[in-house]
Parts: sequence; structure tokens; C-alpha cells
Amino acid sequence: MSSVLYDTPGPRAKVRNIAYTAVFVVLLALGAWWVLSAMADQNQLEADKWTPFVTDGQIWSTYIVPGLLQTLQAAVLAMVIGLPLGAVLGLGRLSDHAFVRIPVGAVVEFFRAIPVLILMVFASALFVKSGVDSEIRPLYACVTGLVLYNASVIAEIVRAGVLSLPRGQAEAARALGLRKGQTMTHILLPQAVTAMLPALVSQLVVILKDTALAGALLGFAELMTSIRQISANYSNVIPTLFVVALIYVALNFALTMLASWLERRLRRGKKGKAAAVPAQRTGELAGAPLSAGIDAPAASDASGGDGDGSSTG
Repeated sequence: MSSVLYDTPGPRAKVRNIAYTAVFVVLLALGAWWVLSAMADQNQLEADKWTPFVTDGQIWSTYIVPGLLQTLQAAVLAMVIGLPLGAVLGLGRLSDHAFVRIPVGAVVEFFRAIPVLILMVFASALFVKSGVDSEIRPLYACVTGLVLYNASVIAEIVRAGVLSLPRGQAEAARALGLRKGQTMTHILLPQAVTAMLPALVSQLVVILKDTALAGALLGFAELMTSIRQISANYSNVIPTLFVVALIYVALNFALTMLASWLERRLRRGKKGKAAAVPAQRTGELAGAPLSAGIDAPAASDASGGDGDGSSTG
């Protein structure tokens, strides 16, 4: 059975696909064997390097959990500030007024072109000159860099999401007499959110992962920074990297699942509203002839009665 994307493979193509799959599996197995062999040569597969994560609770209470909380704190602050700021910048780029659109576009393009690590270092230097407390300065610098960069990217996502809608939506709103602000708030943005959601989730994942950059140069005690302390005490760099990588995977997977649930709920809500409106209109149209059929004879009888009365009178 053919598909829109590809034709149904024939007998030879099926054989080639099976061969390619077998070769890929063999290469993957060889790569895994090579990695495990290298780890075994460096004594990284010994049980005493992995069991501390199960038997020693101090690893979690002293290093991993505090670092995870710092990572979540920086990521959540950057998301809470960056999302609305990016939405405002994106709407500013869509403005009809050049004195709004051009400066906002310059700000977005400027911060989008600078690596986020440079923004963090620059923010840290500014906070040092401003006399900010050294204990909270790494957090502030991390959040500032993440907000400036990701808000610029989110602004482009918002702009692209709104522009992806059919032009008839805005034209119909103008025909109804809605102002541009009302059109954007009530018509365009609610429809664009569903289209923007996958890209927004990807950017939120980037925010969560980029918190690790602050620990490298700014001394921010986030999750990745705990690796050096654990490996120094237990001499298990590879197991620690593996465990921390699993934590990042779990966090990003949970964020992606939350966004997928939200997207499904938004789509179901839109389908329910779309189905309710035609049903309501159908009921109105079905009820209109019935009321007209009842009222019309009554009116004619009343007028006929009056006419007879007047003629006899």
C-alpha cells in the first residue's frame, strides 16, 4: 500500500532494507561493545563505582539533589521571565508602527546572534561592578543570559506562529470591526499557540540544558557542577556522568510529556468549541421555522378577526 511520503517497497527493496537494518544493528552492537570494553579497561564497570548511588545517600543529599534544585530554580526563573518577554518582543516585531517594529527587531537580532555563554559572562561582570552579593551573583548571571537569548528566540517563534495563520483570519476580524489588538488577543494568538507549542517546548528544553553552562565558568552550583565533587570523592567519573545524564533525560522527558498533554487538551478544546457552534446554529435554524409557523397563523387570525369585527361593526 503506497503512502503520500513514499511508495511501497518492492521485493528487492525489502531485501535491501532488511540488509541495511542488520548492518546497522551489528554496527551498533560493535560500538556498544567497544565502549563497554574501554570502560572495563579503565575499571569503570566495577561495582564499587556504581553502588554508592544506591547505598550511599550522602551522594544524593549532599551533591545531586542540591545541584538539581539549583538547576530547576535557574531554569524555572528563566522560563517564567523569558516566555512573556519573548511574547511581547514577538508581538512588537509584528507591529504596524515602524518606531516599534524596527527597534524591537534590532534587539531580537542582536541578542539572538550572541552565544548564551557570552551573555552569562557579560552579565556576571556587570553584577560584579554593581556590587551584587557573590552568593547569588552566579544565579542572576545565569538567569540573565538565558532570558536575553531565549526571549529573542521565543520572539521569533511567536512571530512565525502568528504569520503562519491564514490571512483570512485577520481580514475576517477586521471586517467585524475588531481592532488589531483585539484581533491579536482573541483571534490570532489562541490559534497560533497550538502551532507554536512544539517549538516552544524545544526551547524550554534548551533553557533547562543551558543552565549547565553557568557551572563551567561562573561557579554556579548546578547539577553538572556536582559531577566534579562526586568524582573527586568516589573516583567514578563515568558512572556519575551516566547518572546525571539520566536525570537530564528524565527532566526533559517530563517537560515534553507535559507539553504534549497540554497540546492534546488544547486541540480537544478547539474541536469541542467547533462542534458546539454548528450544533447551536442548527438548533437556531431548526427552531426558526417552527416559531414562524406558529406565530404567522396567530397573527393572520388576529388580523382577520379584527377585519371581520370592523366590517360588521
